[in-house]
Amino acid sequence: MSKQTLVIVESPAKAKTIEKYLGTGYKVLSSIGHVRDLPKTNKDAVDVDGGFVPRYIVSPGKEKVIEGLQAAAKKSDEVLLASDPDREGEAIAWHVAELLKKHNKNLKRVSFNEITESAVQEAIAHPRKIDIHLKEAQEARRVLDRLVGYDLSGLIWKKVRYGLSAGRVQSPALRIVMEREREIRAFNPEDFFVLTASLKDKVNAEGREGALGHSKAVIPFTCSQEPNEEKEADRIKKVGEKHDWEIKAVKESDARRSPKAPFTTSTLQQTASTRLGFSPSRTMGAAQKLYEGGHITYMRTDSTTLSDQAQKQIIALLNKEHGEKYVQPRTYKSKSKNAQEAHEAVRPSNFAKKAAGSTGDQKALYELIWERTVASQMADATMQRTKLLANVTGATSEIPDFAVNGSRVTFPGWLAVDKRARGEDTEVPKLKQGDVLKCKEVVVEAKQTQPPNRYTEAGLIKELEKRGIGRPSTYASIMNTIVQRGYVEKDGRTLIPTDTGDVVSSFLEKHFADYIGDDFTSEMEDQLDDIANGERQYIKTLKDFYKPFSKAVANKEDIEKLTTLGPGPEGFPCPLCKADMVKKLGRNGTFLSCEKFPDCDGARLIDGSEVKPEEPLGNHPETGEPVFVLNGRFGPYVQLGEMPEKVKGKKLEKPKRASLPTGKEPDEVTLKDAVKYLLLPRELGEHPKTGEPIIANTGQYGPYIGHAGDFRSLKDPKKDDPYTIKFERALEILAEPKTLRKGEELLKELGIHPTTRKLVNVFESKSGRYLKKGWKRIGIPDNIKTNDITLELAVDLLKQR
Repeated sequence: MSKQTLVIVESPAKAKTIEKYLGTGYKVLSSIGHVRDLPKTNKDAVDVDGGFVPRYIVSPGKEKVIEGLQAAAKKSDEVLLASDPDREGEAIAWHVAELLKKHNKNLKRVSFNEITESAVQEAIAHPRKIDIHLKEAQEARRVLDRLVGYDLSGLIWKKVRYGLSAGRVQSPALRIVMEREREIRAFNPEDFFVLTASLKDKVNAEGREGALGHSKAVIPFTCSQEPNEEKEADRIKKVGEKHDWEIKAVKESDARRSPKAPFTTSTLQQTASTRLGFSPSRTMGAAQKLYEGGHITYMRTDSTTLSDQAQKQIIALLNKEHGEKYVQPRTYKSKSKNAQEAHEAVRPSNFAKKAAGSTGDQKALYELIWERTVASQMADATMQRTKLLANVTGATSEIPDFAVNGSRVTFPGWLAVDKRARGEDTEVPKLKQGDVLKCKEVVVEAKQTQPPNRYTEAGLIKELEKRGIGRPSTYASIMNTIVQRGYVEKDGRTLIPTDTGDVVSSFLEKHFADYIGDDFTSEMEDQLDDIANGERQYIKTLKDFYKPFSKAVANKEDIEKLTTLGPGPEGFPCPLCKADMVKKLGRNGTFLSCEKFPDCDGARLIDGSEVKPEEPLGNHPETGEPVFVLNGRFGPYVQLGEMPEKVKGKKLEKPKRASLPTGKEPDEVTLKDAVKYLLLPRELGEHPKTGEPIIANTGQYGPYIGHAGDFRSLKDPKKDDPYTIKFERALEILAEPKTLRKGEELLKELGIHPTTRKLVNVFESKSGRYLKKGWKRIGIPDNIKTNDITLELAVDLLKQR
């Protein structure tokens, strides 16, 4: 009987690609990501006293996956663990091995930087042991993040607001954003003036051919100085418009532009942001798919090096398509002290492929990677730069020189491939020293100095990398975390800190400055690198950190609660005692509070309007309860009855509420309106096929009917009103084919989810097949055929994700 080898990877897509390269005797299965993790709660998650031992549990929903792997391992002669070639991949391999070692002792580790036939075959031929140092480095990061996150977050819940969080790396990132915001707030703009002289050839202006021929073009010359005083700007303008001008100097110089190094994770995220408008998580999602499809090398790396084989491929391609003069082999040194994540830059696996990927995102990102990598081995671009200096002639009063600059590419070099980096050529007129020009006008433009720009995601990643905070695998999650926590908002690509982010960062900077400082965070990353290299011990590293850290947290238990954002605006005293107001952070954002609180509970909204007890519109005609119009996080709504007082240990039952219809202002709502709104949601009856209720309601996007997670808008309010629509009409609407997104197709209807009672269906779009349950969507592994998907299998897949 031939030898049977089980190969385990962490992704179904990766498994599908690898299967193509392995012959008979090999079976490739996927763990579908992590199989074990720390429990969600802090209790018993890490045994600190026992040597910082993590108490892992099987990841929820992974029981059947693990059972399948164990059964396959029993039937195999050997098991090869082929997870990704970084610390997280090594940790996944170790966890899988721990769960399989009782079923098969012949466990080995293989890793490859790219999923090509040669790379996979080479790795299979040279298996190794699991690198415990890499696993411990990942484990140390996980344990550190858990301990710091829970201890700091617990304190912030008590001292700032319940539900907030802090983290070992996210908090330094937030601090950097806030430091820039404080610079912007403290910035005092200064006036300055930009002067532009519109000059023409004097001889030409008089109707005869001069140095510029018969061109009527006006040449804009810009003043080399920007005066701060309007008086000085006006003086320069008067002198310039009163006299003729002369070309004082023509300066020409040759310049070179060298190509940039191949992409690291950080530079890929930055460039994808600026050129494609991708967020870091969007970039990494597309890159992951390209890697799993065998199109690019591993995408988590801080190395800029290329393998000899890759470099030879590029040089052969360039010689064939562009010629020898465009070729300049280069070796790039990594700027990172520990380029440990992988051994190569992010590059195409096959340079003959100029396009790859199955979605628009993947294709655009691949093109970016291909261009950057190929350009990195090309000759410099050369260009000629020209600068014309002009000044007035015959004036008794001196003014600064005015200049015009131009440049043109004389040899494109690497710009022949990376055309988006070229920019526009700017030609200047062919003038020589001594040529006389006539001034049409001098325009003075008043400006003010601008504060530093806020960070974009790309800019913040660059700053984190420069300061040694985080590693390639963490940048995208850092960006996601500070946005999802509500500490930062995105305006386009710009990151703007919120009031909540301001309070949290101020609290941490005041009480834990050392632990969220650049030096400490960067040094801790270096220590994790040392663990990975076998130069530092796991227990000693965690002990040296956690003992003083836990003591520092304990020492802050008695500090005052911090919610103050500073003094309130002038002109808005306390409505009760007339004392000054301060800005504070509440559950629904910032507000103004009396500085004497809690002795005085006077308050105003942030715009200065007084906060008064809500007055009811009146009493409900049937229940007799008061009816209110209130404002919440999701907009205005009506409420039936008072909000009950909290009772410790008892679940709070909220009063009935209903949203206001779109376009209805709170001050326009009458008691009659409110009683009508409170009729919603209406239950119209049970669907004859599913037995699930059909409801009519109104929401953020207007009126709708809903059934088992299937929502249909009521587009004609004259015909279909949620307050009057009948059961039969609702069935008609639900029977109509649902409008799908462009490129989306319904492949299979599975039925009702047994727990959530929502419809579960199989869809397909350009990005692939996916299961949809209500609003939730998850991708379907490529090795599962659509016809084989049952409701039971779908429920299991939804659990695993």
